[in-house]
Amino acid sequence: MARGFTKRRGMYVAKLDAVERGLVVGLMEQVRELVEPAPVAESPEGGGDEFDRIVAGLGGIGMGVSLAADDQVQLAGGVPAPRDPALDRIFPTANREDDQIAAEFRQLTEQGLRARKTANLDTAIAALARLEDQKVSLDQAQAIALVIALTDVRLVLGERLGLKQDDDLELIEEQVSSLEEDDPAVYALAVYDFLTWLQETLAHALLP
Repeated sequence: MARGFTKRRGMYVAKLDAVERGLVVGLMEQVRELVEPAPVAESPEGGGDEFDRIVAGLGGIGMGVSLAADDQVQLAGGVPAPRDPALDRIFPTANREDDQIAAEFRQLTEQGLRARKTANLDTAIAALARLEDQKVSLDQAQAIALVIALTDVRLVLGERLGLKQDDDLELIEEQVSSLEEDDPAVYALAVYDFLTWLQETLAHALLP
């Protein structure tokens, strides 16, 4: 069973088993594909791994089974949406009153933001993926990168679940309470709650 982060001798320590780490890393890898600046080359056929199999169990409410943009709902007629709405959660518009100004600002700044978020995700993924036992031990730079990476994962998963405001979470929890335990929506919400708890324990441990 997972134990949240605490600070010990200058390090940030938690307990996560292989399945829990695999879930977190798998989601971070998908978000990385969404935000990284350069186009992602297609994976070789048959190149799935244990992380992919774990994450494949995720299900959204009325949406796909992963965080990947290609797996989400399309517009009427099968035409893909021009911009994944999850990106607007991670990179919110700078000007809601003037689309042209917002687009120009995005053109100037978004690539740099994508690079920084990708670097944080890379740091967090490397820190979690290389572990062989259940102990997670991070230095401060890794811990900060993980907090930021978890924020981005939660934003994307929240978008896939349809969470826009705090009240939405309560509504979805009510809807999920009437579903069978093996329903993908139940699992997706449980994952969201787990990520929230994990991030909160790490953020608290980082406080001076």
